[in-house]
Amino acid sequence: MTARVVVGGLGPADSTLTTSQTLDAVAGATHVRLRTAMHPAAASIDAASYDHLYESADSFGEVYDRIVDDVVALAGEGVVVYLVPGAPTVAERTVELLIGRDDVDVEVLPAMSFLDLAWARLRIDPVERGVRLVDGHVFDPSTVGPGALLIGQCHDSVTMSDIKLSYDDVEPASAVLLHHLGLVDEQIIEVPWSEIDRTIEPDHLTSLFVPDAPSMGAGRAVERLDGLVHRLRNDCPWDREQDHVSLIPHLIEETYEVVEVLDAAADRGDANSVDPPHLCEELGDLLFQVVLHAAIAEERFDFVLSDVVDGVHDKLFARHPHVFGDVEVDDLVDLAHRWDRIKAEEKGRERVLDGLPALPSLPLAAKVVHKARRAGFVWGDVSEAWAKLHEEIGEFEVATEDDRFDELGDVLFSVIGLAHDLDIDADAALRRAVRKFRHRFEAVEDHLAISNTPMRDVSIDELLEAWRVAKHGATK
Repeated sequence: MTARVVVGGLGPADSTLTTSQTLDAVAGATHVRLRTAMHPAAASIDAASYDHLYESADSFGEVYDRIVDDVVALAGEGVVVYLVPGAPTVAERTVELLIGRDDVDVEVLPAMSFLDLAWARLRIDPVERGVRLVDGHVFDPSTVGPGALLIGQCHDSVTMSDIKLSYDDVEPASAVLLHHLGLVDEQIIEVPWSEIDRTIEPDHLTSLFVPDAPSMGAGRAVERLDGLVHRLRNDCPWDREQDHVSLIPHLIEETYEVVEVLDAAADRGDANSVDPPHLCEELGDLLFQVVLHAAIAEERFDFVLSDVVDGVHDKLFARHPHVFGDVEVDDLVDLAHRWDRIKAEEKGRERVLDGLPALPSLPLAAKVVHKARRAGFVWGDVSEAWAKLHEEIGEFEVATEDDRFDELGDVLFSVIGLAHDLDIDADAALRRAVRKFRHRFEAVEDHLAISNTPMRDVSIDELLEAWRVAKHGATK
């Protein structure tokens, strides 16, 4: 028979808020354990606690692991009731660990948490207000965003001071201290933000409600841009007339202007030589296109900008289990294969080349080659890629007029395949070749302008000589 653990909550205050269901479970248990006796309701339960582990262990993680191991071991002797402060489903890592075990059945009993008392005392509907629950130990204003916040785990003055100082130039006007809710010494005090760590002596039964947290960092900047774009949609005739399709050329243009800045650094052979102000400006123009598309979608009730941000956040989180989970990767090749598998599972794709993006032909071909190579469709040696290119060139040379179109495509595709095998970005290489050609062509134009001679009137030998001069003087 599988071992069984019943998890109950002591409620947010004294024993009057502990449910009868939890007390009945305690009465019928073989063993009862408290995560901590440092809780007002714990005095009414005759049971051992795990407080001693907090003194002997090196980290909270070790404490939680040892608690779970002991609870599971006790469950082998009979039903164990494991009691935690508040509700088992709110800020209880040990309960999460227990549920994740496959060697024990876990029943979680519902209970009141400090949240229930907080909403009652504040007289607010957290859903209607959009309140976000935040852990005071890891509070970071730049990640929680603006709006109403309830900050839990404000157990000492150091934590409260860290929360206060985490805001830089813009901070909330005020906050509400929630201390010992449900007890005889309950305190609910609204204070200026500068006083949140000076008003009371906080402990494990202290929380902080922030009615209107300001935006911080990138969040605040994007919020300003979003507001400006909505104003443009209302008041600017050009912006108001745009739709998703009409913006396609502008999105492409802004994308390539970013690429142009990066290409300039590539031409210098130093990725660190990117012009920061120029790159910053062009990225801003590209971001404007993203925000504008989101504003149009919002008007159609399709999605809003925060959906875009949350979507890419959650996607990247899921695709990096080696960062945010317990997955280990051997090397970059293994990482790439895992990435492909996760993407395929997300999209429900079965074939390697499913889901190809709508790219121009050259980068599309490079994408196809890249995916095929990652799947194992590779030459044994790069010399075979060279041989394939020469083979395709030979077929193109002798092709009939009807076949030249297809054979030229094969030559180009072989060039791109060879570029991949030589670790060369074919698209970037072609862009550089175009820039070099343009520079040299303009030098030839300047040379001919001296004698006021139209290019069409110059012999091929003269053109080639002018080209050689331009090439010799041109910088790559």
